Amino acid sequence: MSAQKTLKLSCKIWIEYEGKPVLGKGGAEILEQIEQEQSISKAAKKLSMSYRYVWSYLQKMEKILGEPIVQTYRGGKSGGGGARLTKLGKTLLNEFKRAERHFEKVVKEEKQLKL
Repeated sequence: MSAQKTLKLSCKIWIEYEGKPVLGKGGAEILEQIEQEQSISKAAKKLSMSYRYVWSYLQKMEKILGEPIVQTYRGGKSGGGGARLTKLGKTLLNEFKRAERHFEKVVKEEKQLKL
């Protein structure tokens, strides 16, 4: 007779466009940090990621969607530049968070599976 095993229900979510993945948990964290820091470099640093990786991730998203996710601006005499999410970037982040909350609720309701 085998011992009873306790399994946990889990899932990963992401947003796709025309069958191509656009935004997952890591990407949502990037967008969230850009929104908070108003800077791609500061967001990358806070997430312990390279600026190049974050920039490449954003470019990949924008290429798939065909429009900007992040708007950047250069600094002038008064200081450095920065970045902010476009309307599409904010919508993607909000929809990802909404879906994540929904699935977390469903998973919690299922609790544990027993075999």
